[in-house]
Amino acid sequence: MIALKIAEVKDFMNKLLCQDVFDHFLIQEAVITTNVSCHIDGTLQKDFYTLEELEEQNLTGLSFVPYGLLRSSCFNLIKGKKTPSYFKFSLLLSPENLKRTLSQTGSSFTENDISAVFLNIRFQNGELTVTTGISYRIFSTDKTLEHEWDTLLKRFLTKNQISFDEL
Repeated sequence: MIALKIAEVKDFMNKLLCQDVFDHFLIQEAVITTNVSCHIDGTLQKDFYTLEELEEQNLTGLSFVPYGLLRSSCFNLIKGKKTPSYFKFSLLLSPENLKRTLSQTGSSFTENDISAVFLNIRFQNGELTVTTGISYRIFSTDKTLEHEWDTLLKRFLTKNQISFDEL
C-alpha cells in the first residue's frame, strides 16, 4: 500500500470528473461533502436493468457499477463556486482488469484469492491523496502483488500526466 499526494488538484479533478481517465474502474463508494453530505453506494442494482440492458452496457457479472456511469452525477454534486470540504471515492479494478493485472504481473494469486484491488481518492483540508490497497480472501504474507499494484498505479498516473509525491 502506498499513499500519494496529488500535486495539481485542479488538473486531477478535471481528469476525475470531466474526462474518461478513471471510467474503467468500478466505484464501490463515494462520499461528497459540500453544504450537505452525499453518500453514493456503487453496488449494482441488477433489478433496475433488463437482461438486455445489462448485456448492452457490459454490466453482467459486476457487483459494482463502472465509475463512468456515475461520473456526471459526481460532477454535478461537486461543481460550484466553492470547493467541497471533503470527498472520498473508493474505486476498484473490474474483474476483467484484475484478471489482466494478475496475468501481467505473473502473480501466483488467482481472481478467487482477491476480494478487491482498491484505488482510494480522498480530498480533505485542501489536500488530495490517493492510496492503494488489496483485500484478500485468503491469508498470505506475499506482498508482491501489492508492490506490483503500487507500481502500476504510479505508471497509470504518470501516463495520464498526473503529478504526485509519495508520502
